[in-house]
Amino acid sequence: MKSPMTRVTAGAAVLALAGSIAACSSDGGEADGVTTISFLSWTGEEQMEPIIEAFEEENPEVRIEASYSPPVAEYIQTLQTRVLSGTAPDVFVVAAENKTNLIDAGAVVDLSGEPFMEGIQQFNLDTYGRDGAEYGLSLSSWAAGYAYNKEMLADVGYDSIPETWDEFLVLLQDLQDAGHTPFLESVDQMPTTVSAMLGAKTSEMDPSLDDEIFAGESTFAEQWTPILEEYNRLYTEGLVSPDVVALDGDQVRDEFANERVAIINAGPWIINAVQEANPELQWEFGQVPGLPDGMPYQAGAAAPGYAISASSDEEKQEAAKTFLTFLASEQGVEMFHEATNDVTVTENFTPEVDPVFEPLVTPIRDGQLYLPMIAWQRDEDVLNVEAVAQVQRMIQGQIGPEDVAAALDAKLSS
Repeated sequence: MKSPMTRVTAGAAVLALAGSIAACSSDGGEADGVTTISFLSWTGEEQMEPIIEAFEEENPEVRIEASYSPPVAEYIQTLQTRVLSGTAPDVFVVAAENKTNLIDAGAVVDLSGEPFMEGIQQFNLDTYGRDGAEYGLSLSSWAAGYAYNKEMLADVGYDSIPETWDEFLVLLQDLQDAGHTPFLESVDQMPTTVSAMLGAKTSEMDPSLDDEIFAGESTFAEQWTPILEEYNRLYTEGLVSPDVVALDGDQVRDEFANERVAIINAGPWIINAVQEANPELQWEFGQVPGLPDGMPYQAGAAAPGYAISASSDEEKQEAAKTFLTFLASEQGVEMFHEATNDVTVTENFTPEVDPVFEPLVTPIRDGQLYLPMIAWQRDEDVLNVEAVAQVQRMIQGQIGPEDVAAALDAKLSS
């Protein structure tokens, strides 16, 4: 597992970022009428390279100089380092965890009114916008729930994920008693289970859970502690080993593909890899079970949006817009969907979703999605790092659920 990022305070980061904008410039010489633009991708090289090649074939006057950094923490840190050092990419991803800092610092170009922003779902435009401006081209929405091995569940008398958390824990115990590793969840990012449970809770609230916290009318301690107590039962009841903190998402996925675990937290990004590794695997996705007073739900949000650096010169910004135009085209959207299995939300293309993911498609299209980093109204990068670090400590038995929530309250107040 990669170590959590070391960060300056959010306020200092914004000031440093803002102070560096004028100095930022991208590399890449111009020759023979070709404009080279730099691109830092959140999506992996294997998925993105065919899209870039297709773009360059159709637009020989623009060359993409791509680099790659995996989400979430490593990408955010890599981008921040490049911006602060004056080597901001011409095109990069604006995500839940860094959008406030980038917008506040004036580091991203307002894309509202650009033709390629037409036909994008309003939910996605709003996610990476503010006060009528739109800073990110988000082409899809995603959800993460539980991927499960149908044969292993059938072995203990189940045909799907139960709807309630108590029933789910009984299922995990039954799987464990039958000799299966019941469940793994990567916790190098915000755990899917926690996000989904919070989403189910806030969907029943008005004002929302986060509105109350950030207005000072409630606290993380009040809103998060009961959910963290339920989540922690996975570890206190011996259903999942605390050693899970050493596993990243790819390792958890591979355990599932090789039929060494019955259920994992996952999203559509694992589909291609799992099917390539084990074409005969019988599996499907389900929602995260609900607490007694809640309902099944899923973690999710508008996908990170492509942004253009405000520090790039006019020629490079125009070339970047040509690139975004291709990404938003029917061909670009279709290629992206085929590479990632994301549920795209543009008017020009209707994705055919893999049958294993079909149970989560309706919630995605109905907007039944929640991700804390999207809902948090400020300091989302710092709060996210704190939350992940404290949840890992809780899993290892170093602190309790109430301590995780208290640490978030302390971080927000500071």
